[in-house]
Amino acid sequence: MSVQLMWCKNTVLLFLFLGISCGKANKVDVASRTNTTAEVIEPVKNNNTLVIGANQTNAYLKLLKGKRVGVVANQTSVVFKNEIDLSQTDNNDNYIHLVDSLISNRIDVKKVFAPEHGFRGKADAGEVVKDGIDTKTGLPIISLYGKNKKPSAEQLMDLDIVVFDIQDVGARFYTYISSLHYVMEACAEANIPVVIFDRPNPNGHYVDGPILEKEHKSFVGMHPIPVVHGMTIGEYAQMINGEGWLNNSLKCNLTVIAMKNYNHELTYSLPIKPSPNLPNDIAINLYPSLCFFEGTNVSAGRGTELQFQIYGSPFLPKSEFEFTPQPNFGSKYPKYKNEVCNGYNLTTTPKLKALDLSYLINAYKTTSDKSKFFLSNGFFSKLAGTKKLQKQIEAGESIENIKATWKDGLDNFNIVRAKYLLYK
Repeated sequence: MSVQLMWCKNTVLLFLFLGISCGKANKVDVASRTNTTAEVIEPVKNNNTLVIGANQTNAYLKLLKGKRVGVVANQTSVVFKNEIDLSQTDNNDNYIHLVDSLISNRIDVKKVFAPEHGFRGKADAGEVVKDGIDTKTGLPIISLYGKNKKPSAEQLMDLDIVVFDIQDVGARFYTYISSLHYVMEACAEANIPVVIFDRPNPNGHYVDGPILEKEHKSFVGMHPIPVVHGMTIGEYAQMINGEGWLNNSLKCNLTVIAMKNYNHELTYSLPIKPSPNLPNDIAINLYPSLCFFEGTNVSAGRGTELQFQIYGSPFLPKSEFEFTPQPNFGSKYPKYKNEVCNGYNLTTTPKLKALDLSYLINAYKTTSDKSKFFLSNGFFSKLAGTKKLQKQIEAGESIENIKATWKDGLDNFNIVRAKYLLYK
């Protein structure tokens, strides 16, 4: 049963962050719901109170005091001023940024590392993010997107510890988990501890999709996991470590500040857009199913206000719904700019609990020229993690038959996944 998460209005100011240690030792410290080493400023009043990692200051400030700290963060890296009461239905934008919180707690933050979309989350998907200076704090910002996806030894030289706190959405091709891999790997090589502040996975209620094959490894898919992995970022970090996926099988000396009162069935409404083209809960839920269109000649709504909630193209038959992409925030150069796209509006779709291939298959069957449906650059296979899915769709296989070919891989993955789950 899913429960709506929203904000309560009568608690105390809470501040940020968590602690990790990254090096060659194979150590994972987890501050979880049952571990008394992770205390909240105010005790949890009831089982309706969700406490994210960043709010457990008593658990991590002591790990950061007196250290030179690097922070991997973006616009979602916040500390909530009020507890998150799962019984409430009103959403209170009641938070401060993690970096501001750490500085106010006299933590020596030296620099910020920014993933895809940048520190403030304003860059387009795929847009090169440049280094810079944060105008509010004066801290240097180092991009982890573009040519420099992995922190260099020089960039880590003046740090004692690195904090990673970014809201993920639970899809293999969402690149924040690729940045997580490279941060852990760079810190392991430099013997620098890493601390992860765990956050809910809004798509954590299911596991589905083909397992990535190693020949299709890329920044939109680095490890042999399904499209939807059903893990929080803290759990996934433990899997990276435990499965030996870092270069030369290094192990990250890792501390995960786990959440309190969280489970994978909870419906978590994100208070801040995790990226420019995921504006709401509907888009986030549809994203794993609709992102396949990025490897085709179909638009998933970039250049509209309904990104990843609609799909269409000029090559689909006329329908009751159409849209015309225009440059906007998050999409400076949208597919089919100024062209009418015939398609479908999915904004009233019930919450998905599995990948829905019907959109993709329907678009392929009805497009005017099937030879041009899949992009020639092979990006569809990178997103799928295999060439098989494209071949199955071209061959006209049913959804049931396609999903049956995923079963063994998913069964094996779920056995491995169970070793790293923090929330049963």
